[in-house]
Amino acid sequence: MQIEQSGWSADGDFTIRLIEALKAIDGIASLRIEDAPASRSGSGYNLLSNEIYVSFTTRLEKGRDRWLGVLPRSRPVPAPSMTLAELESRLASMEGIGEADYRDDGMLQYLRTERIVPAYQTRGYKLVELVRIYAVTGSE
Repeated sequence: MQIEQSGWSADGDFTIRLIEALKAIDGIASLRIEDAPASRSGSGYNLLSNEIYVSFTTRLEKGRDRWLGVLPRSRPVPAPSMTLAELESRLASMEGIGEADYRDDGMLQYLRTERIVPAYQTRGYKLVELVRIYAVTGSE
């Protein structure tokens, strides 16, 4: 599995857990992790937003088309070995990950919050971590 993380600051405990879980899943060819432009901090909160682009391995399936637009023929066609829905069900069954908070045909979204109280400070802050997983096709 290839992992590209040059555009990621390596922030976010949930993102790190999610990447480790994705590494353990067969059927994933590559991962690209990036910081999303939505990351910001304000008074009393920090918002971390990360995006993970997943590319699945392919397998050959029998496909049908027409040669010269007339004669029917069958030939091997590459197809992804896993879909985003299958990835979601695998991640949902893993301890510490759980079900996605939002899903559609091309994206899974996880939103995790935690209260952080640093040592020797009376006020803490809320850490909000937003992680989106996108399925990447071979043409992108």
